[in-house]
Amino acid sequence: MTPRPVPAMELDEEEDIAPSTDEASDDAGANASVTRLFSETLAPPQSAQLRMVEAILFAAAEPLDEPSIAERLPPDCDVPALLAELEIIYAKRGINVVRVAGRWAFRTAPDLAVLLQKNTIEQRRLSRAAMETLAIVAYHQPVTRAEIEETRGVTVSKGSLDLLLEVGWIKMRGRRRVPGRPVTYGTTEAFLTHFGLDKVSDLPGLEELKAAGVIEGRTSATFSIPNPSDALAPDEDPLDIGDQDELFAPTPTDET
Repeated sequence: MTPRPVPAMELDEEEDIAPSTDEASDDAGANASVTRLFSETLAPPQSAQLRMVEAILFAAAEPLDEPSIAERLPPDCDVPALLAELEIIYAKRGINVVRVAGRWAFRTAPDLAVLLQKNTIEQRRLSRAAMETLAIVAYHQPVTRAEIEETRGVTVSKGSLDLLLEVGWIKMRGRRRVPGRPVTYGTTEAFLTHFGLDKVSDLPGLEELKAAGVIEGRTSATFSIPNPSDALAPDEDPLDIGDQDELFAPTPTDET
């Protein structure tokens, strides 16, 4: 008796169809992109870290300090080293990476400022009295109103200090530990930012002032430039909550 042939088994078409070459390459490319992004996020190379810091500074609406930059970066990034390298990279470009008031920002290169003069807003010039008062506050801080008057040799009107307070270049910083506890004044971060300084100790010294023509002729052997500081002086107390502006005697006009 002849055995009956066994019928062939039907194959499941969905399980046995191999993916096309194009689909396989697309999947491989997507997986490679995800893997690369994931690895760079965990441990980005220094070039990627520089690009991150560059993007953060470019998008910031105001200068950023190092902790603010570090919190946006992956862990173990050496923020000071990255900023120092960016500073070198941008040193000869149209915009520079600079540090002002302890914070970092992009600024137009100083030698190209003339190109942007048409786009700048002309601000009201300070009077000579206000400029002298600002200089005394900057170099002698912490300083009281009476000490400003003693240095200038004339009475300081309400207008000069009020204007500087309004502009935001000086602030009340404490009270002198003497009878009457007069208010002491000092400069602000806005002052440092406007004049391109990192800290008050970066103010020009005697030789720099002479070179700029601010101080002319020979000076006394005892003449020196004060060394200002942001820290409270030994005879200075911090301001109390609710302290108001120091009262001034009314004057009809500003001094000259």
